[in-house]
Amino acid sequence: MIIIGELLNSTREGIRRAVGECDAALIKDLATKQQAAGAAYLDVNAGAFAEREIEQLEWMIRTVREATALPLCIDSPKPEALDRGCAIAGGSLIVNSISAESERFQSVLPIVKQYNTGVIALAMDDAGMSNDEDTVYNVACRLAERLMAEGVAPERIFLDPLVRPIGANSSYGRLALNLIRRIWDTFPEIHRICGLSNVSFGLPKRRILNRALLILAMASGLDAAILDPLDAPLMAHLKAAEALLGYDDYCMNYIAAARSGAFDGID
Repeated sequence: MIIIGELLNSTREGIRRAVGECDAALIKDLATKQQAAGAAYLDVNAGAFAEREIEQLEWMIRTVREATALPLCIDSPKPEALDRGCAIAGGSLIVNSISAESERFQSVLPIVKQYNTGVIALAMDDAGMSNDEDTVYNVACRLAERLMAEGVAPERIFLDPLVRPIGANSSYGRLALNLIRRIWDTFPEIHRICGLSNVSFGLPKRRILNRALLILAMASGLDAAILDPLDAPLMAHLKAAEALLGYDDYCMNYIAAARSGAFDGID
């Protein structure tokens, strides 16, 4: 499982305040803690600052880079912010995100190609997000095929079926799981990803739902996720799921995590 740590996101109140006050210590602490917890990438987002987004994103990236060389996932709705972030971050990168929307695709693809990044590909087009499984699946397929035709290697593509809050529609969980499975069957060489916590938005005890979705989605073919790596029970369930699904030979990673104390206090 490829873990992208979600905590350095300015839409989170504590991070917005830390970035606004240039609290480098807090940003560095969260970066190193997510790395220690198992994140392979760190999502970095300064989108809450609107007019100052590029400036604040640059500050965040430079601050994170003082603490860790871990690969980054540059996250912004603005292509110019993505471009600037990729230019200064260095190393292996993921762009978050591209879609089949005409303007978005045309503006983000050159950045992906210039910096040879991975890319999170959202299964939506100019018609917006659909609740129809076949429609979303077809958009995902067209998007994947178009990216590959443009020279983006399959292993650099992270297809996202767009997990949405089940509090808004009780079918959204099943929809996402079905789409992950179908994408896996069609494009086994392409990564399947989701923003895990989207499923629980607006509901109480959100982490319970996030943990349940992770297990179900891994069984359906999810192999990457944007999540909170500091949620110890979530990470424990991830290790257990990898062992149960046969991705952990002789359960060696599970055993190592247990011996390291990672499961302490988790029944």
